[in-house]
Parts: sequence; structure tokens; C-alpha cells
Amino acid sequence: MKGILGIKRGMTQVFDTNGKLTPVTVVEVGTNVVTQIKTKENDGYEAIQLGYGEKREKLSNKPELGHTKKANTTPKRFLKEIRGVDINNYQLGQEITADIFEVGEVVDVTGTSKGKGFQGVIKRHNQSRGPMGHGSHYHRAPGSMGTMRPMRVFKGKKLPGHMGEETVTIQNLVIVAVDVENGCLLIKGNIPGPKKSFVVIRTAVKKPIKMEMTDLITYASEEKEEPVVEETNEEVAQVEETTEEVNESSQEEATQE
Repeated sequence: MKGILGIKRGMTQVFDTNGKLTPVTVVEVGTNVVTQIKTKENDGYEAIQLGYGEKREKLSNKPELGHTKKANTTPKRFLKEIRGVDINNYQLGQEITADIFEVGEVVDVTGTSKGKGFQGVIKRHNQSRGPMGHGSHYHRAPGSMGTMRPMRVFKGKKLPGHMGEETVTIQNLVIVAVDVENGCLLIKGNIPGPKKSFVVIRTAVKKPIKMEMTDLITYASEEKEEPVVEETNEEVAQVEETTEEVNESSQEEATQE
């Protein structure tokens, strides 16, 4: 098990050498810092705490400053624990980048879904509406509250309310490309949350495997070097002779005048 924190930047598409189009989500992971290592002796379980995103010291309180100072780093905006890792492979203050994952690895991505505000039962629970004409007074209402005898509404009744902004995990997503230079991961498909939202990328729980991926097409332009023309000794000698003849002829014309 391994993981990294990042920010969702949006979606795009890539093509492989076979011409197949794959929609991908771009996640900027940058540089993560191990801010804490938890052990069974001290905390009862093993885990590492990762920090991502710079935060001004002016906006941090003393506990936050002291916590990150132990890892010899600056305050972080996003902190998250990754359990099930081998803590012997990590050190306090260690930096983790995009190269922790490889192309073809299957991961689970956790994020906060988009907030929809207060919504009715049709949009929130996908219920059907009533007839819109012929004297009907039932259109988009939630319907019956239940039978008469309990004289109350049962818990779990699907009613209007706040929709979205929940912690959602999408499993078994494949990493299509790893851009170490720009600190980004390209993940096949969509992931939860709006743009600029924080996400957690972990090794897949159900399928911790590595899939075979076809190479992607790159459109990087290659700089072509101009061919250098090498002149032979014979060509140089011919050029010198012609220049000497021209100079002699010009001198003769000047003396005749």
C-alpha cells in the first residue's frame, strides 16, 4: 500500500500508438512531505501522515507550526493519513513525488463530491414526478410519508435536503501517464470533486495489480540541427585561384587607365 495527495486540475484526453482515445483526469501531486509516522507502540496502529500544499505561517496556529517543524518543513494546507504502509520505508520529513507510482498501476481515488445545495427528491433521489396536467396537484412532491399507524416518519425516508459535498471513493482506476517533471499524474476516467479540490490517491484495495499499457503519442517537437557543409581542400583551392584572377584583372585595368 502506498499513497499520495494532490489537486484535481481538470480532464483531457490522450491517444496511444494504436490510435485509441482515453479520457484522463490530471492530478497535480507536486511534492508531498511525511509530517508524522505513527507506530503501534505510540498510537496503536501504523500509518504515515502526508502534507501537501503550502500555507502561510500567518494563517497557522502554534500547534500547526510545531507539528510541521518536527518534520523540518513549512505548514501544509492538506494533511491526510495513509494506513497499511510499511513505515520502515519512510522517514520524517521525507519528500514524495509522482514517481512513487508507475504507468499501469491500479489506484483508488478519494475526494469530496461537488456540492449541489438544497435539492428536491427528483434530483436528489431520482424519483419520478406526478402528472403535470388534468387537474393533478401532485407534481414534484416527495409522496406518501408512510402508513397511518406508526403516526411518524421512519428514519431513512428519502426527502428533500442537502445534496453532494460527501466523501466519495472511486475504485480501480488506472494510471495512464506519470509526468515527474511537472509533478502530475494522468488517471483514466473521472474522479470525484470539482477543479482545484484535494484528492487522495492510494493503491487499489481490490485489485492491487499493474496492467499493461500501450505507449502514448507525444507531440513534442524535435529540434533539427542544420547540416554543416564541409568544404574539401580542392574546393577551397579553386575559390582562392578565382579570387586571385579577379584581383589581377582588376589591377591590370587600373594600370591601363
